[in-house]
Formats: sequence, structure tokens, C-alpha cells
Amino acid sequence: MENGTTTQPGAQPGAQPGAESEAQPEAPPRGALAIRTLAMPADANPSGDIFGGWVLSQMDIAGGIVARERARGRVATVAITAMTFHLPVHVGDVLCAYVEIEKVGRTSITTRIEAWALRGQGGGRARVTEGQFTFVALDENGRPRPVPEEDKP
Repeated sequence: MENGTTTQPGAQPGAQPGAESEAQPEAPPRGALAIRTLAMPADANPSGDIFGGWVLSQMDIAGGIVARERARGRVATVAITAMTFHLPVHVGDVLCAYVEIEKVGRTSITTRIEAWALRGQGGGRARVTEGQFTFVALDENGRPRPVPEEDKP
């Protein structure tokens, strides 16, 4: 955050510690919807919140799908930066991951990924997590290869 404070996982900026507040109306998701999946009880901790590692893995899958399409082939995750957990995901939420390509380098693709939860029973939707994931294009031997030029319409 700009004032040097940090947001605890599951807390909104300015919220009292331990008090979860739902996100205020915010801008729509950035990027293209890459995946939607249901948060299940097996993915939860004893308090009923979904493990952050499960959310991160869903985001990685979504980013890999988009990066693979752009690279026209195999990719691997090489970095995850600027990861922020805004709100917890609950059992029964539908997790939606939106991916936007930020930069294409010679062999890498940097993406911004937002995870949104569709809350059950009319609870609306909330951005729960966001981060920057970088993928590298790989050849058949698992070595970095150039990302092809983007097709022109």
C-alpha cells in the first residue's frame, strides 16, 4: 500500500484486525476469464476458509492456459510476484480467474491474474486475490525458446 502499511490476508485496508469486510463495489475484473471452479470442502482449513495455496494453484493454471495459447506451445511458471490476498474464499464459492498479458519478452510472458469469488446465495462477487505470474516458453527439450510474434488480424 502507498502509506507503507500492509494488508493481512483476508483483511481489507483499514479494517479492524480479525474483522472480515466484503469489498466495496469495484471495477470489473481485468483480463479474460480463463477458468471457473468450485471451492470444495476438501480444499478448506478447519475454519472453513479455502487454503491460499489452492487459490494460487488455480491462478497458476489459468495463467498457464493463457500463456500457452500466446506462446503456441509448452510453458512453465518461472516467477510469481506481487501476490496479494484481499479476502478469504469460502467453501461453495465459485472461483473465477481472469488473466491479462502485461508483457511479452523474447522467451517470457508476464501476466496479471485476478481471482474473484462468486459468493453463494446472492452474495455477489468480490476480488479475493491478485498477482503477477511470469511464464517461459519451452521447446521439446524443456529449454527456453522464443515466443512467436503475435498474429496480426
